[in-house]
Amino acid sequence: MTNDPQAPGLPGLTGLTFAKGHGTGNDFVIIADPDGLLDMPAGHVAALCDRHRGIGADGLIRAVRSEALAEGRALLAGEPEAQWFMDYRNSDGSVSEMCGNGVRVFVEFLLSRKLISLSIGQTLTIATRGGAKIVLRTAGGYAVDMGPWSFIQPGQADARGMDSLVTAGGLDVARPGISISMGNPHTVVALAHVDELAAADLTKAPLVDPLPKNGTNVELAVPADPLVVDGVGVIAMRVHERGVGETLSCGTGACAAAVATRFWAGATAPDVWRVSVPGGDLGVRFLPGADGTEHVELSGPAVIVATGTIS
Repeated sequence: MTNDPQAPGLPGLTGLTFAKGHGTGNDFVIIADPDGLLDMPAGHVAALCDRHRGIGADGLIRAVRSEALAEGRALLAGEPEAQWFMDYRNSDGSVSEMCGNGVRVFVEFLLSRKLISLSIGQTLTIATRGGAKIVLRTAGGYAVDMGPWSFIQPGQADARGMDSLVTAGGLDVARPGISISMGNPHTVVALAHVDELAAADLTKAPLVDPLPKNGTNVELAVPADPLVVDGVGVIAMRVHERGVGETLSCGTGACAAAVATRFWAGATAPDVWRVSVPGGDLGVRFLPGADGTEHVELSGPAVIVATGTIS
């Protein structure tokens, strides 16, 4: 079995059924592998996600029963309801902790395959490498308790609350940023105007100094003026994802942008936010967690657009 993403054909995956789905334009190839039997080398994932030679996607999601994976079994010990594991890979084949938009699409896929039942108003706990996530089905999609947020480099933050400098194409000088963990790493940079946001070149990964230990996703965010409209904070955002490039949306990135902007805005900032990304709008809400920490809830749509068979 070859790992060369340019090699013709994917003999290890021939005949495998798949679905294609997206959440606000953040798109995924999704495969059901309940017993965890598939070999998914990085080259095969990259080939499937290739937009010219493959199906095309920002990432691949494999639906596996938690008991079939070591990571899933470890999580089941404390979260016995998390029966399904979202095995998420970036489009270059690298393994990632989780994906906020992917969580919603993952649950929509499980529903479409009748692997679960979930009515509007009911919740489902799923397992990810970023921990267990509780998903509420809503009339317009899903709301996901993404768990607690935290600063990645708190000891390095300066008086402005910034811990790094970010150099990105199209921006005249390096800009200060702050690094936020949402179970995966993000560095958020505030820009002054939407013209700067439009001018930024995210075809190449921005340089972050110092770079968080496990790398980082980078969000360029523009707070609205006024920042709060009818009690809701408003942000426009673009993102460069590790191992992927610029995407139309990033759920955990939207959460991180709301966390950072709320932190910068101070004590009077609201707990409810709307984050506009190139692929649509996402809702972010801050709520107290049962563990005593502050959690972040992400809401938005999820759509399965196609199904097929790998030839």
